[in-house]
Amino acid sequence: MVRLDRITTRTGDGGSTGLGDGSRLPKHHPLIVAIGTVDEANSLLGVVGLEQLPPTVAAALPRIQNDLFDVGSDLACPPGMAHEDKVPRVTQAQVAHLDALLAEANAGVAPLTSFVLPGGTRSAAHLHLARTVVRRAERDVSAAIAALPARTFNAEIIRYLNRLSDLLFVWARLANGEHEVLWVPGGAS
Repeated sequence: MVRLDRITTRTGDGGSTGLGDGSRLPKHHPLIVAIGTVDEANSLLGVVGLEQLPPTVAAALPRIQNDLFDVGSDLACPPGMAHEDKVPRVTQAQVAHLDALLAEANAGVAPLTSFVLPGGTRSAAHLHLARTVVRRAERDVSAAIAALPARTFNAEIIRYLNRLSDLLFVWARLANGEHEVLWVPGGAS
């Protein structure tokens, strides 16, 4: 269980951030950027949860937000560190859960005949925005992996983020229903 007695530590005042093993990286380091983008995606899903959503989407969001904390923990705590057994790691089961949600959501939408423009309903627009932030998190994690070639990263992290962005796209389609806006090449004339 986490216990925080105070929030202001002042340890980041010099422009660095601590990882779970006690090491520190500059706040602009690709790994810290990736962790921040995962946090941003999670915060945006909190906003999505305020919208009127299909019941299956609303019911699934809390678990996904918890999973995103596992993603952040997995990134912030290098494998092999002390107390490794207490570090939440992203698992194949979490990715499989997204696969199941994706299969269920796909069954509720018609096949695509065009690309979809982000928007339509307010809830779909927020889901599309969350999708793009998750895609950025995926790119940022990839950049962090490239920046730290000596460190081992859990491959399930990228799979989880990739699957989540797909799921958010299909959920946006579900939330739009008949209000889905299709791309018209060359403009809407």
